[in-house]
Amino acid sequence: MRDLQRPPMIISASYRTDIPAFHAAWFSARLAAGSCRVASPYGGRPSEVRLDREAVDAFVFWTRNVGPFAPVLAELARKRHPFVVQASVLGYPRALDRKVPAPERAIADLAAVATRYGKRVVVWRYDPIVITSLTGADWHAANFARLARSLRGLADEVVVSFAHIYRKTARNLGAAAARDGFTWRDPAPAEKRALIDRLAALAADHGMRLTLCTQPELVGPGAPAASCIDAARLSELAGRPIAARIKGNRPGCACAEARDIGAYDTCLQGCVYCYAVGSEAAARRRMAALDPAAPFLGPEPGTERHPQKT
Repeated sequence: MRDLQRPPMIISASYRTDIPAFHAAWFSARLAAGSCRVASPYGGRPSEVRLDREAVDAFVFWTRNVGPFAPVLAELARKRHPFVVQASVLGYPRALDRKVPAPERAIADLAAVATRYGKRVVVWRYDPIVITSLTGADWHAANFARLARSLRGLADEVVVSFAHIYRKTARNLGAAAARDGFTWRDPAPAEKRALIDRLAALAADHGMRLTLCTQPELVGPGAPAASCIDAARLSELAGRPIAARIKGNRPGCACAEARDIGAYDTCLQGCVYCYAVGSEAAARRRMAALDPAAPFLGPEPGTERHPQKT
């Protein structure tokens, strides 16, 4: 029986990597084992995270490709684990999204999830918004409208944000721009707000509420702050209260408290704006060394021979 005295525990899987796309076998093995081990991305000692029904209140999955995860979702549903799928569908040119599934395939997979488990399980993510010479404001409005039309009835919320330009993000975007002949920029706040207003109106036209992820300076009428790890939505899906406190993972984040079980540099989607992959070489090296039966996703602390350079 679940311990009603303990704080709620929500598992995030994962904003550090795409577990549904690449690590279904590892996650399934850890679910069967009842726990996993997680290395701290900031140093310090690794932690043991329980994954059994008595310890976990709900799961939130982040993905560009939910298709390979279908058997795992079915197993979670059989075990009565509530879950939400945060699914990014962007339809970007290949110069930006090198290896993600085509939008038509991604949407078909989400349709299967929504049909089987309900549209409250699916949250569409149109983020990060990247402004380039290939993807200007008008391009985004037309692209968003096309995707929203296809996702109508499959999701009731779309989460958006503009790309956070970290050092490695700028480096990887710059390399891609030089390789593929485009330019990119970080727009001024007024330009960002104008595009958000356009997208919010389009979302409403297709039965969706638009929310903003971790960018409080852009919040306004029609674009409230997102709670990507949403205890209220998870409570509805669980059929009982999950009263997790708000404890975001960075300033301005309105997510409920959760334990993330992912590892950086373990995704091969090839998104050139990604903050979770330092380089394709680092990701390939780590992916080649992964053991699906290991308790850690990614290298066990102290065992990696070629640490990532940042």
